[in-house]
Amino acid sequence: MLISIYRYDYRLGNDYKMEDYTIDPDECDGVMLLDALNYIKANIDPSLNYRRSCGEGVCGSDAMNINGKNGLACITSLKNFKNKIILRPLPGMPVIRDLVVDLTNFYNQYKKVKPYLQNDDSISYEGERLQLKTDRKKIDGLYECILCACCTSACPSYWWNPDQFLGPAAALQSARFVKDSRDTKTHERLIELDNKFNIFRCRTIMSCTYVCPKGLNPSKAISELRLEMLHKKI
Repeated sequence: MLISIYRYDYRLGNDYKMEDYTIDPDECDGVMLLDALNYIKANIDPSLNYRRSCGEGVCGSDAMNINGKNGLACITSLKNFKNKIILRPLPGMPVIRDLVVDLTNFYNQYKKVKPYLQNDDSISYEGERLQLKTDRKKIDGLYECILCACCTSACPSYWWNPDQFLGPAAALQSARFVKDSRDTKTHERLIELDNKFNIFRCRTIMSCTYVCPKGLNPSKAISELRLEMLHKKI
């Protein structure tokens, strides 16, 4: 099996190259693409750089562009590929080295939505904030985000306005807390979203939903945020 990998080091200037590695999938200690990368680094080229951690599709560390589509190497089976595999770093992100990108701006946009529960009310029942099952169900499809950046790096609106448009991942997290019945800052959150860039820069291209490895729908979350702003007359 042939795996072609983007090789780049910002310290060496703006030049990059695609480097080919030939492996036998049966020799890899596993059946996933991440196993193949680990094999290459351990046995062929120790200078190869990529992020990895849990290996179970939970941490989101090993997000990369796989044959033109963003995804997680640890949950991408080698059996999905018959011929050549082409690996590139996440698009729209500054490349640090090889498949490792700089996620500073991605996390800065995430911080803007204040991704934590805000509630000024006193706590009842032994320190718990109780929630009806129907209210809890409203955040299904929102809280599962692992911040892998696959969706945001696939979004053309984010490529064009990375410092102003929140991006799909941050918008999804914003919707998660706007819909949470335990959060008492819904109105304030919606007011902070009210400008022409934060969420209204979304053009509903749906590329974010197409690449999400968790099967979430950031585009739908953004649309629902807009409707919420309309209903509350923000």
